[in-house]
Amino acid sequence: MSRSTTRSKNKRQRQGDDGASTSEIWRKIHKTGAVSEDDMNQLYMIWKPVCSGCRVNTKDNPNCFCALVPPPNGTRKSGLWQKMSDFLESLGPDPTKDLRASADSPAEPDVLQQQPVLDQLARLFVQLHVSKKAFIDSSPFVKTLELDNGVQQDSHEFLTLLLSLLERCLSHSKISKARTIVQDLFRGSVSHVTTCSQCGRDSEASFKMEDFYELELNVKGLKSLDESLDDYLSIEELQGDNQYFCDSCKTRVDATRSIKLRTLPEVLNFQLKRYVFLPKTTTKKKITSSFSFPAELVMHHRLSEPSQFDLIYDLSAVLIHKGTAANSGHYIAHIKDENTGQWWEFDDEHVTDLGRHPFGEEASCSTSKSVKTDVHSSLSEARTADSNGNGLNDGHSHSSLFSSSDAYMLMYHLKHTKNVGEKGSMVCGANHKNREDNAVTAQDYDCLPSHYCEEIQNFNASYLDACEQYKHRKELESSRINERKREVRSVLAEAPVQPLEQPFFWIYSDWLRQWAENIIPTAIDNTYIQCSHGKVPVSKVTSMKRLSSTAWGKLLSKYGGGPTLSHDDCCWDCLIDGAQNVVSADSYRDRRESLKRLARDILDGNCEDGKYYVSRPWLQQWWKRKVADAPSEADAGPTAAISCPHGQLLPEQATGAKRVLVPEDFWLFLYEDATSVKPDDLLGCPTFPLDSGECSQCSNELSEVACMEDSLRLLKQRQRQSHEKLFSGKSTPLSLHCKYFLVPSSWISKWRNYVNQAVKNSDKPETLDGHSQLIERPPELIFRRGAIIPRESSAGGLTIVSENDWKCFCEEWGAIETKGISAIIENINDPENALTGSCEEMTISENQLANLDKANNESGNGQIVIKTCPEVCESCIGEKESCELMQKLNYCNEDITVILVRGKEVPKSILEASKGFETDRRVSKRSRKTKNGSSVSLKVSASTSIYQLKMMIWESFGVVKENQILQKGDTTIDIDDEFAALVDVNIFAGDQIIVRDSQIHENRDIADELCGEKMDAQHTEEGFRGTLLTSNVSSQVV
Repeated sequence: MSRSTTRSKNKRQRQGDDGASTSEIWRKIHKTGAVSEDDMNQLYMIWKPVCSGCRVNTKDNPNCFCALVPPPNGTRKSGLWQKMSDFLESLGPDPTKDLRASADSPAEPDVLQQQPVLDQLARLFVQLHVSKKAFIDSSPFVKTLELDNGVQQDSHEFLTLLLSLLERCLSHSKISKARTIVQDLFRGSVSHVTTCSQCGRDSEASFKMEDFYELELNVKGLKSLDESLDDYLSIEELQGDNQYFCDSCKTRVDATRSIKLRTLPEVLNFQLKRYVFLPKTTTKKKITSSFSFPAELVMHHRLSEPSQFDLIYDLSAVLIHKGTAANSGHYIAHIKDENTGQWWEFDDEHVTDLGRHPFGEEASCSTSKSVKTDVHSSLSEARTADSNGNGLNDGHSHSSLFSSSDAYMLMYHLKHTKNVGEKGSMVCGANHKNREDNAVTAQDYDCLPSHYCEEIQNFNASYLDACEQYKHRKELESSRINERKREVRSVLAEAPVQPLEQPFFWIYSDWLRQWAENIIPTAIDNTYIQCSHGKVPVSKVTSMKRLSSTAWGKLLSKYGGGPTLSHDDCCWDCLIDGAQNVVSADSYRDRRESLKRLARDILDGNCEDGKYYVSRPWLQQWWKRKVADAPSEADAGPTAAISCPHGQLLPEQATGAKRVLVPEDFWLFLYEDATSVKPDDLLGCPTFPLDSGECSQCSNELSEVACMEDSLRLLKQRQRQSHEKLFSGKSTPLSLHCKYFLVPSSWISKWRNYVNQAVKNSDKPETLDGHSQLIERPPELIFRRGAIIPRESSAGGLTIVSENDWKCFCEEWGAIETKGISAIIENINDPENALTGSCEEMTISENQLANLDKANNESGNGQIVIKTCPEVCESCIGEKESCELMQKLNYCNEDITVILVRGKEVPKSILEASKGFETDRRVSKRSRKTKNGSSVSLKVSASTSIYQLKMMIWESFGVVKENQILQKGDTTIDIDDEFAALVDVNIFAGDQIIVRDSQIHENRDIADELCGEKMDAQHTEEGFRGTLLTSNVSSQVV
């Protein structure tokens, strides 16, 4: 037997399915002025069947009550039908979750006896709890771990090994929570995700989660904990030789690799990597830059999957390493008391109260303090930081950001979380801490002060009372919600009314929906579905439902409100008005549809009986719009664009003033629509008959503007003709002993754009001014094809113009001819060396040009010089060049291009580019192939050493550093000191360096070089080898 379906039953019915369309009913009502019972049922959709089983609550069926409540076992995200656990969360945290299952002490004497490490650690905490001494001697615990106090050790390695040792020791416990307490507190998980850029799939290893007990974060080049976390979770591109082999694509492809945080522990440790390896000295160096971290750390947004928990961590401890060396120094711990919020400094046997801030309320020195117990109360003299770099970000007591140049480890405790699961860990949260588990039981009262006993007893009494109150509220809330759900389902089961059945009552759909979803409904409100006549209009039929008298009676008696609208309250007046509106709309559509065809003929120029002007662009938009039932805002202003500010017809030459003539009946239709849309705007639709004249004032203004534009166009044309060679930008040969003038190249560029007819809306260049002294050198001169021409330069400078061009510029731009910068080209070897050159070009014999070409090739500028008046200000130019040189010598993180050349000979094009002859050539940001080799762009600084550059080249091209021959232009960089800086060998930002492979030494992997650099440092770091922390045996009985 097939399952019954309601899909066809609940499908929307066509208007013509019942024998008469809705449009025909409205026309009949308008014609006869009477409404029958069948018409009422059809228009109010009372005839539609009762819906059951559709997925949505349909608006066009007043008999549909589906989807107001979820299925019997379904839930929703909010409201009455959400999960019961979400309701209980609104009551606050459940105190009964922290209630101990037994009043006995959780200590296991037999386990402590068998595990000396646990026994000594427990003794430490007991002494810290009840001892009257300001500090506790930890030497028995150190001796149990077989450590040597005289040897400098790394705190990060110690914590990692200690937690591992505690895990092994606690594995012998009979209490399940004790066996996993280290994991529950400190263990999180990450995964290393590799994603193929071609198919988008993750590798199989990406789904494997790895445990972590601390996160190791980079400090070098980073200023804050947020920046370090961003760096830790950043995405790495796998390209080139580092391409990833994709199992799906079956080939090596580009990919991305990143670390994803999966779960976070309750205690989050950060290890700051302050020690870096220096290849130059093969030693470690401590990074002492200031590093900031917040008092509160939000981590929910850093998880790989969105978290519904806050995951806010409080800073609880800071480990500080004093000293600049990596193998020496002194550790100090700053720890926060969770109960009081006080910070304490632990410096061997010295314990100091720091107040409410991890570095003291006055940010005082923390390296040599004696025992101090009084709390700092005055903050008026608070400082930003101490001499060691530790201190508050500001002096205010509520500062949430701290900074330190010696902080080595940071510990954060989870502040807000919710306990889910039995194992205590969750994907988007952390373990829940049962603080009451550490409370002192009745058996331990004898070892505590008397006032502690009374305090604990009072606390237990209030705690049990809170548990009872929560349990009572939980029962009341659950009972109320279940009762509301039963009520909603019961009323909705009685709500449907069969088609054409009476009596029934109308109810507002939105109120019914809110009543079915909210825990506490409001009073019934049917005012939205009530018309001005106090009845139910047919226009609101999609916003209301038909209720049975039984369901309506229950709702009205319990919630009150109204008004009551029954089957007799259908509004006849609104039906008559609606019929009138429908007929009017049909008539308007038909008329407008016919006029659209006329508008098309008018726009195409096929209508010759036009009587009135309208805007042509406006009529085009009117024709494109869809036919509506009534005029809209867009139908206003058919003549607004062709009306001038004086209320007359705007000349057609004006921008946007194109117009067309329309027939009189068409104009009357447009005018009627425009005035109906904006009846108060009497001047918004002026009428312009065929005989309307254009505004004389606007015509005169347009003529003046046109004359000015024509005059300006002719002026620019004359300037282009007067300075034809200068405008075209062609190099003009220069002559000896002829007078020229120097003009700023920036001004010439603006002038070319201004007079160029193809460039629109270009800025007008400023007036040419004279100079008392030159602060820029004249352009260099070169010989090309037997002629003297200025060298082209991409940078700003001076342009040489003829004397005739300068005189024309003075007339055109109002400059003073005598204040120009004159220049004369002379041959310094000319025995006459006269300055009496004329403006006429002097001829030069072929022998002279040959000699000049030879001299130019040998000594750059040759023997030709430019003498200027006024003279060049050498002091100003020297100061300017000095500043430019300083910038050139102090570059940082800039690009240089390294080109690997195959073969013995360097191609001429590459050689000239390395000399700097092609400075404007685009430099690629990635490695690319050239005709004779490969090139790559490297980031370097002035202080980068030759050794570091060779290592980068080795990594990029695979050429071992011993085989690399570096060359800049014609000069080979041959220096014995590999640790010399790049700036010392004249390598600057933007340079092109040529690399050749001598192939003398055998190729090897760069990893072998890096490993060899670390060998000398590794043999001195024995670490915790030989201690109990690295022993395979968890502990031994001492």
